Amino acid sequence: MLSPDEIRSFLDQPPCPEDVLCSLDAGAKLPPGFARHAREAMALGRKFVTEVVRGKTLSLDRLMHQEPDHLAWEFVEEANRWGLYSQWIPKFMGGGGAPFPSLCHFLEEVGAECLSMANLLGVHYLGVATLCGTWNLPLISRITSEVWEGQKSGRPCLISLALTEPGAGTDVEEIELLDKGEVCTRAKRVKGGYVLDGSKVFISNGHLSTWHMVVAYEDPSRPSETMVVLAVKTGMPGFSFGRVERKMGQKACPASQLMFDGCFVPDELVGMAPHQISGLKRSVRKTNMQFIDYVFGASRAGVCAFGAAAARGALEEALQFAANTEVDGQLLVNHEWAQCLLAEMVKNVNLARLAYMEANYACGMYGIYKPLQAKPLSLISEYTPRKVLTNTVGAAMGMDAATRIFRRLMFDGQTDREIKRTSGWGSLAKVVGTDLGVKNAHLALELMGMAGLRGDSRAQKHLRDAKLLQIYEGSNQLNRLNVFNCLAADACKGHEPFSDVDVRANNA
Repeated sequence: MLSPDEIRSFLDQPPCPEDVLCSLDAGAKLPPGFARHAREAMALGRKFVTEVVRGKTLSLDRLMHQEPDHLAWEFVEEANRWGLYSQWIPKFMGGGGAPFPSLCHFLEEVGAECLSMANLLGVHYLGVATLCGTWNLPLISRITSEVWEGQKSGRPCLISLALTEPGAGTDVEEIELLDKGEVCTRAKRVKGGYVLDGSKVFISNGHLSTWHMVVAYEDPSRPSETMVVLAVKTGMPGFSFGRVERKMGQKACPASQLMFDGCFVPDELVGMAPHQISGLKRSVRKTNMQFIDYVFGASRAGVCAFGAAAARGALEEALQFAANTEVDGQLLVNHEWAQCLLAEMVKNVNLARLAYMEANYACGMYGIYKPLQAKPLSLISEYTPRKVLTNTVGAAMGMDAATRIFRRLMFDGQTDREIKRTSGWGSLAKVVGTDLGVKNAHLALELMGMAGLRGDSRAQKHLRDAKLLQIYEGSNQLNRLNVFNCLAADACKGHEPFSDVDVRANNA
């Protein structure tokens, strides 16, 4: 047997044990009840699919093809009536209080039927994650309260993330690449706030959202050091919508252009700015990267859930076809080659699901979910009425001192290794889930042949929808590089992350 000193000595070598034991460690460290919440989310997703989504998948897709500027308000309003835009917001922020990781299980259920409609729900929580990642508690409280009020009034209040620009795609989510891009959205600091100029493109849910978390730059020539996160509300002077992109897949979820021309954003809507984080232990540049990792370490697990959904939807189409189609006098499902192909698809679904679950475990212990999933706060949140929490914790969030304290805890309290762990697993899950989603869509078409290409078949739609997953929230190429940087590069001397990446080539 190894002595304790020998164990410590060997475990000091890469890979770090905590990097590969997230799920095992989570069993002891995270609060009980997560399996129950996952089951509840799956059941809610199946009920929503049965009563709302099923039967509308292809008709909505055809409508969007015929009328590309159509906005799916009817679906958004129905989802709002179901409480789906607040269900995964903590109770003390006015939401339903369901744990964030269970959202992935819900999105898989909806996405297996229609990835486009799942994205109309899931992208809102990318905006929520961006808002929360600033750790600006008064602003978080203000906007999430509006989401809750929008649910009660019947007027949906969605949140988008506005990051991508014409000359700087989502690959500049890595701070090492940000200065190589051509960013143009400038936030000029003036008395009482910022003046915002520029444009954003490919913003999911842009035309449908009330609030937009806009990432801009005080000095576009030094974006990594001057990044500003601003909350811009639809209707503010100087802010307008441009075109809606024509897409091959996920048509119902609009990819919008946002335009800013002298849009004044007051101080109370500044989520995070260099002068607010300059006193933290890391440099402003590194803290900006930490903010990005907080957000995308979590949201890329959600994209992996979309990938698992695409893989599962393709599998379900293939199974149904194989069970109802005869080849050479017997059902296709009874042919050995077909069973092997279907087994491969089952494997892909389960691997994608395991990937997003592992990424969520990492975020629960080391990332953006950590304060919400700490046992004391989690248990208090679960068993305390919403009104009590909003009147106590919610009220305390309105104090500026709370933001300063929380930023110290979350930015200074997270270690460099924990940043890499959550970011690496987020990227790993994103690559695995989306690649497997596309793979299963191809396999379904291989099994079904021409029948899968017909307009009345969901198989071809799964492929169109899944392909987009490999591109947004950082292309899979850049996410692979981030996996190496976070989970393997420590074993390589002289490694310089992203040193030879050509951002302009990746954006072309």
